[in-house]
Amino acid sequence: MTDHPRIGARATIAAGTALALAACSGTTAAVAPSDEPAEPTPVSIVLDWTPNTNHSGLYLALANGWYEDAGLDVTVIEPGETSGLQLLAAGQADFAYSVAEGLLPARAAGADVVSVAAVIEHNTSSLLSLTEDGIERPRDLEGKRYGSYGSGLEEAIISSLVACDGGDPALVEHTPLVSNDFRIGLTQDQFDAAWVFDAWDTVRLGEVDDLDVSTIAFRDWFECIPDWYTPLLATSAEHIEAAPDTVSAFVDVTARGYAAAMDDPQAAADALMAAAPELDEELVAASTRWLADQYSETPEAWGVQQESTWTEFSQWLADGDILNGDPEVDGAWTNDFLTAQQ
Repeated sequence: MTDHPRIGARATIAAGTALALAACSGTTAAVAPSDEPAEPTPVSIVLDWTPNTNHSGLYLALANGWYEDAGLDVTVIEPGETSGLQLLAAGQADFAYSVAEGLLPARAAGADVVSVAAVIEHNTSSLLSLTEDGIERPRDLEGKRYGSYGSGLEEAIISSLVACDGGDPALVEHTPLVSNDFRIGLTQDQFDAAWVFDAWDTVRLGEVDDLDVSTIAFRDWFECIPDWYTPLLATSAEHIEAAPDTVSAFVDVTARGYAAAMDDPQAAADALMAAAPELDEELVAASTRWLADQYSETPEAWGVQQESTWTEFSQWLADGDILNGDPEVDGAWTNDFLTAQQ
């Protein structure tokens, strides 16, 4: 899928299924140094979506050969019908990109999965609309159509935002989305507002497609809704116990990749385009520039997670009957493998 010489030598980009992943992954232990060159340790990582700029640090580290330098042979796998968290819990993957709203319910259901780094420091979600529709704040959604995936989290977020801003959530119409192409939905009047990620959809619609759009950024309303980590990098407690050196090496190199993506977003864009040339080059370049200031406050602090963010989000989910069972949130995350914390 790529003609990039370094990525091609170090990573296989393929459709992710449990069967394929089981053949190339599993819990692995780091190999102790010796006089003879050690065989690289195989490591598999499952994406949470098709390759995009949220993964730019991973692809930049691959392009620079940093995983191989650390003794790791990294295989990148796109998600299939089985989620990355399920594969982690089954011992069929080593790492996975995921989200806090997926990891906490998985833990509550018995999957001992653990977040080892926050890919983006704060939630970069927004509600996006055409500026002409006059949706400038949550209460402006009254009488409007929200394009919905039909999840309980969506309903809770929209209701909390509108009510907190003095509006009536019952006056917001939840219209099922028929496509992930928000440009079509907005311009063909299928809905008035939708939940998007600024780094991709807001950049695409506003900067690339040149539509006049407005956003209500979640990060501007954290007094009404909680912050949470989306995406994050996860592994399993079993993998941490069995191969702490491998986990440490992978997280360390990945952190280096994201720090480099913050310092040189064009290099990150080039690495992603080499791995996924089907992407829109203009969008990738603009998106990596936007994310360079969002991954973390500083490159050195990339990945660091806050206890308050996890506990407040978990409690908010539980209070809204979105989270059933105890996720044992204290064990849901760790900063132990981030060099900045050592």
